[in-house]
Amino acid sequence: MREPTVSSLMTREVISVDIETPFKDVARLLEENGISAVPVLDGGYPVGVVSEADLLPKEEFRGGTGEAPGLFSGRAARHRWDQATGVTAKDVMTSPVKTVSPDTTASAAARQLAETGVRRLLVQDGDGALVGVLSRRDLLKLYLREDEELRTTVREEILGRVLWIDPDTVDVEVADGVVSLQGRLERQSEIDIADHLVRSLPGVVDLNNRLRPAWNDTEHPRQTEIFG
Repeated sequence: MREPTVSSLMTREVISVDIETPFKDVARLLEENGISAVPVLDGGYPVGVVSEADLLPKEEFRGGTGEAPGLFSGRAARHRWDQATGVTAKDVMTSPVKTVSPDTTASAAARQLAETGVRRLLVQDGDGALVGVLSRRDLLKLYLREDEELRTTVREEILGRVLWIDPDTVDVEVADGVVSLQGRLERQSEIDIADHLVRSLPGVVDLNNRLRPAWNDTEHPRQTEIFG
């Protein structure tokens, strides 16, 4: 089984701006399209992102006429002050951008989002050009899979093709993404593999594993049982 990749989840029709796009046009673009951020491109290649937060310093510091950050203010405050006087996307954007490739797995992308704390990743092809955007919301699409689709995948892919088990020997039920397995398999190792594969299946919320083995092949016999 192949894990879903960024390519299958990302938003392909990306609204973007050029580095020289005026501040007001960026603000209008966000408002008219109901989005919170846009990639900034230079010759088709992403060099930054402008979000709503990047535009607010203009008001916070009243366009650079308000009170400037103090001498011991942090780098973030000084950056917002610089943004307050910006007139183009290049002046206010946040850079460098966090990027990912189309063939990155969904789990790796989710890990990158969590570790970096960003809300979206820009997707670049092998030449570095922007081909999409992957947001946290895009990753949630995985949990919108229909219960019947999950049930079919568990039966046909995991039980049938991976474990070579007759799917009809296991009772598989799925309700709201929660998978329930009940039945009897030959070995405990098969149950352990099934448990791992089902839990890692994209779209599975939880697993109730009530499978039982005919033989526990994961326990090592004691020496007295071997030598008497």
